[in-house]
Amino acid sequence: MKGGGPDSDIVFSSRIRIARNLRHKPFPMLATNQQSQDVMEQLTAVAREGKLNKVGTFETIILSDLSELERRVLVEKHLISPGLANESRSGALILSDNESVSIMINEEDHLRIQCLYPGFQIQEAWSLASRIDDIFEEAADYAFDEKRGYLTSCPTNVGTGIRASVMMHLPALVMTQQINRILSAITQVGLAVRGLYGEGSEAIGNLFQISNQITLGQSENEIITNLYSVVRQIIEHEKAARERLMADSRLRIEDRVRRSYGILSYAAIMDSKESAQRLSDVRLGIDLGLISQVSPQVMNELMVMTQPGFLQQAFDEKMNPDQRDVRRAELIRRQLVPRSEHGGALE
Repeated sequence: MKGGGPDSDIVFSSRIRIARNLRHKPFPMLATNQQSQDVMEQLTAVAREGKLNKVGTFETIILSDLSELERRVLVEKHLISPGLANESRSGALILSDNESVSIMINEEDHLRIQCLYPGFQIQEAWSLASRIDDIFEEAADYAFDEKRGYLTSCPTNVGTGIRASVMMHLPALVMTQQINRILSAITQVGLAVRGLYGEGSEAIGNLFQISNQITLGQSENEIITNLYSVVRQIIEHEKAARERLMADSRLRIEDRVRRSYGILSYAAIMDSKESAQRLSDVRLGIDLGLISQVSPQVMNELMVMTQPGFLQQAFDEKMNPDQRDVRRAELIRRQLVPRSEHGGALE
């Protein structure tokens, strides 16, 4: 959230996820509790024995030791999947100290390695994920077929087992009504478009996750290169749309951005959908040079901090939806309004 990275005004983050399973072990959906515990013990030993030290500092988190709220916050920070949060009996997370690497154990597959970088750094994320994958492969016998490649629980991941994705902020393409044409073209070249939390989630706040859809029949480098090429084109389309908006409708865009900034700064109630849209407006205003009193990093943080689990953790209280809407507005005000107006920002 605090990082910048290349093209960070449009690409918020780049992610590589690698799915692997162990040979001669039932996949998680068919495994008994004891078999899942054995897998967890075998894979967490890689971190416990210091084999990951060559790529960073890691801690192991047993998900059954966490509360439901703590697991939800991990989901909102994109460190674990909703599936792992809901099935935590034999699940574990190996997490790097800067949270750029999260390794999920006993999710849909035995092992899921995720590397998350700020900005457009998909090739850098792939390089690190590949190194971590090699470390685990030295310690575990992967389920691999000479013809089909790496075997996974879901057929759509068979082959390389790689899911490469970028999270893009595309407000200008939405405003100029070009987004549907762009997204249609994306799906025709073997890529998928999803919302903030992946498959089945809604694209709120003009945030779109672009990822490869094909894992079988292509090499890892072909997958990464194809995604990189398409994302580079989307970046150029979004930049052109922003320039066109500023040339043709600058006053309307400035009015929209400043209205959203004012509402976020002083509203007493704010639901998650409205906050996502207005945060998107303000972030666009920052990137277009229309707003200078708040940093893009603050807006990135607010997009996560205003999620239900994070809110409840930040205020250390359990809330119903109406209470969350009040607290969400309060948290945003504290981050945006000058300290002298409210007596201090939320730390």
